Amino acid sequence: MRLREATWRDLAGMAELEARCFPHDGWSAQTFWAELAQRPRRSYWVAVDGTAGEEELAGYAGLDVAGDLADVMTVAVDPGRRGTGLGARLLETLHARAVDAGAVAVLLEVRADNEPARALYSTRGYRVVRTRRGYYRSAGAASPVDALVMRKELVGP
Repeated sequence: MRLREATWRDLAGMAELEARCFPHDGWSAQTFWAELAQRPRRSYWVAVDGTAGEEELAGYAGLDVAGDLADVMTVAVDPGRRGTGLGARLLETLHARAVDAGAVAVLLEVRADNEPARALYSTRGYRVVRTRRGYYRSAGAASPVDALVMRKELVGP
């Protein structure tokens, strides 16, 4: 498995994986285009298997860096590859990019009902700093789901 910066050619695969990972509230292909257009402030990384030209997308992650604060925009891992440590590798790549860009802390937002993601973030040093009540309102969902805002300090005192 290789991690590399995402290119325009990856966007269709990212949108397809997004639909599988987040069927009720995933980003559209147009959203990914807009995200990649915001380089260098935004950076996206993909995890791929195979060789150039015959790569299989296994996951992706994105980061926004504004001064000394970074935001994890998204992390997604193919459902068949979850539990392999790939999410942690993607997250650590974002942390390294944030530090390189001068960030001292990183924020992210996660659905309160996404236990695997919350566990990943907690084991990587994130702590809940705020709850946004009823933030996620998905079609077909019985009721809105809270968003947890989490923060990790990248540089100690």
